[in-house]
Amino acid sequence: MNCKQVLFTGLSSLLLFSCVSSKKYKGEVAKYNELSGNYSKLQGDLKGCEDAKAEYARNKASLEGEIDNLKKQNEFLKENNTQALKQLQDLSVISSSQAESIKKSLENIGAKDLYIQDLQASMARKDSLNMALVMNLKGAIGNMADEDINIKVDKGVVYIDISDKLLFNSGSYVITPKANEVLGKVAKVLTAQPDIEFMVEGHTDNQKFAKGVLLDNWDLSVHRATAVVRVLQNQYGLNPAHIAAAGRGEYLPVAPNDTPAGRAANRRTRIVILPQLDQFFKLLEPKK
Repeated sequence: MNCKQVLFTGLSSLLLFSCVSSKKYKGEVAKYNELSGNYSKLQGDLKGCEDAKAEYARNKASLEGEIDNLKKQNEFLKENNTQALKQLQDLSVISSSQAESIKKSLENIGAKDLYIQDLQASMARKDSLNMALVMNLKGAIGNMADEDINIKVDKGVVYIDISDKLLFNSGSYVITPKANEVLGKVAKVLTAQPDIEFMVEGHTDNQKFAKGVLLDNWDLSVHRATAVVRVLQNQYGLNPAHIAAAGRGEYLPVAPNDTPAGRAANRRTRIVILPQLDQFFKLLEPKK
């Protein structure tokens, strides 16, 4: 073997040794990185377990507190139950007459409550009927001016105020032909309610008045009321047994009499729809 062959063989061995060492090194590095990653993951898992353990401890303490509260509530309820049983035992010694008295008192309370409910229902029904009547009247009257005819409900009573200029000439109690228009519309609604009773009231201003057989405003107001009643009875067939006529004179004004407008407002004929008191008093009668 010559010198060149020896040298080639040595170099080849050296290169082979270097190649094997480099692969082994890289393999070790890869293993180290894998182990390092696993270690970090285990560290994270350990922290998660520690956090979960701490949360469990907090929940346990909270539940133990709730259990203590429930035990206290249970003891309180047991004590109240014992007291209630003792009270029932004490009640058991009342006499039969006392027991009957208590029973009757409870029955009276129930009856009074039912009676109040009946009254409330009747009042609500009456209010509903009054509102329906007002709506029907306003619908029948149509577009007549509010200052000439006014319909309202006050304290459960329906009032129809008609200005005297629609019914009478000045100082007269004779119904004018144009009065038939408004009286006919009112009569149409009243005829549809045959059980209704009403009063026709005459009202005047406070100006001194005397003419012919009329001595004063009292006379004028009464004659005007009866004139309207006769028209409602004779021309429109309303039941006279359900009608009353009254004169109020100047003593129930709706406006001050110191201005022409105020005096005009006071000169009016009012139709008052009377409440059916017999039905109300029937409610007050004890039930048989």
